[in-house]
Amino acid sequence: MRMVIALGGNALLRRGQPMTAENQRDNVRLACQQIAKAAPGHELVIAHGNGPQVGLLALQGNAYDPANPYPLDVLGAQTEGMIGYMIEQELGNLLPFEQAFATLLTQVEVDAADPAFATPTKPIGPVYAQAEAQRLAAQKGWHIAPDGDKFRRVVASPRPQRIFELRPVKWLLEKGAVVICAGGGGIPTMYQDGRLVGVEAVIDKDLCSALLAKELAADLLVIATDVDAAYLDWGQPGQRAIAQAHPDELERLGFAAGSMGPKVQAACEFARHSGQVAVIGSLAQIEAIVAGQAGTRVSTAAPGLRLAPAPP
Repeated sequence: MRMVIALGGNALLRRGQPMTAENQRDNVRLACQQIAKAAPGHELVIAHGNGPQVGLLALQGNAYDPANPYPLDVLGAQTEGMIGYMIEQELGNLLPFEQAFATLLTQVEVDAADPAFATPTKPIGPVYAQAEAQRLAAQKGWHIAPDGDKFRRVVASPRPQRIFELRPVKWLLEKGAVVICAGGGGIPTMYQDGRLVGVEAVIDKDLCSALLAKELAADLLVIATDVDAAYLDWGQPGQRAIAQAHPDELERLGFAAGSMGPKVQAACEFARHSGQVAVIGSLAQIEAIVAGQAGTRVSTAAPGLRLAPAPP
């Protein structure tokens, strides 16, 4: 089975956690311990987010020369190498020695007319108290938005249109490699006067992972998050996990744009366009997800929606 697993950037550097290399390494190791359980016998592609990491690099660059910050596309490429290296090493320490790995810098085309450029929504970097976030926004020209009870910088997040390195990913899979690609949603690029150039943006990694999985003809897309499923009436006393849903039914429920919304959208798009299954669930349950026994399974195979049994 060919699987694409999408890891959230916040799973690699947890919300509010000091953004140190040691903390990121520890989180990558924990993620790889789970992925290793599902890897044997499957073709595996790993995508990942980079919101905390790209924000950290932006802060570091700004501290060096505020007048000449590195653009987000370049910082995105840096995070692909940094995170990919850690995943390769930690997963390589768990899988057989002969297992091949490859991390690919992945350019992704976006549309210059995408309305996302006028309405930044993608959180990057650390969280701040409201007063500090407002001070930084005024000082640096940032857009900010609430993130739980804190605030974060937000940037444009255009939709992915095309993944340029798709053929090398396929070649590597055919040779048995585990491929890490489309990190941070890929490096945002667009054509200007016939030349490919970078773009000041961060693409949503779930939407890019759905596109990647569709183009690779993957059998399963796993959107790994910090909850075990998408929930009906989340946060309410009677909340219920959704076990299985048709994309049309799931989209009617209206999930929060800043949290579960993009994951649901990505899962629905993959299921609808590929005819295969997408699962939203916890990385800790990856074996059960692959076996069809955990997470919210999104598929066009059956209409309607089925809830998980209520807890005792």
